[in-house]
Amino acid sequence: MQGSSAQGFGIDIGGSGIKGAPVDLAGGALAAERHRIPTPQPSTPEAVAQTVREVVEHFGWSGPLGCTFPAVVTHGVTRTAANVDKRWVDADAGALLGEATGQDVLVVNDADAAGYAELRFGAAKDREGVVLVCTLGTGIGSALISDGRLVPNTELGHLELDGHDAETRASDAARERDDLSWEKWAKRLQRYFRHVEDLFWPDLIVVGGGVSKKAEKWLPLLDLRTEVVPAALRNEAGIIGAAVLAQERAAARG
Repeated sequence: MQGSSAQGFGIDIGGSGIKGAPVDLAGGALAAERHRIPTPQPSTPEAVAQTVREVVEHFGWSGPLGCTFPAVVTHGVTRTAANVDKRWVDADAGALLGEATGQDVLVVNDADAAGYAELRFGAAKDREGVVLVCTLGTGIGSALISDGRLVPNTELGHLELDGHDAETRASDAARERDDLSWEKWAKRLQRYFRHVEDLFWPDLIVVGGGVSKKAEKWLPLLDLRTEVVPAALRNEAGIIGAAVLAQERAAARG
């Protein structure tokens, strides 16, 4: 499958699975059913790179592609390693995955990719100003977008909140761990989002993660200055966002 201006390709690398699919860049949707392979254990750079190659070869893809990664990513280098082998710290992921696939690979933080997809095609489409996309799951992922431009690697789940790492108090995993009612969890979210409001003054907050499917249980309990809405693209956001960002970089390079 040859890449074109109409289609891109995205891969979402996670701690348990590596998923990929071609993407309709105009419509912001998967162009084929995604292909998933369990993340190899241990998830060393070499093992993950070969799995990414398998996903690409499954579709016979040729052209630029984007890969999400659960880490801070600067210029293709993974600076941290959340839920993957620690040998990814300071690895040149862009070069490694490019060599494995034989393609031009853009590596991007997973929350950034999902957030950018929500801006282009989801709950934040056509919204100007400062948009914050937060994913509530095992931790708190964040993507900060200002007038359509992504500010990468914000890592706002690690803001200090009452002496704690914020995600250890307000993530969905924290809700389950502490057996919190929706009301009690909403109080923690209120504290977290108010703190973020005071720092960034966003025009819109989009909340993703699995718990966004139950937004009616907790979202009305929040009392914030900012409009808060659930994410729209669910589990496909990372693949879509990575594909779009990779295609935009390729176009910029000419």
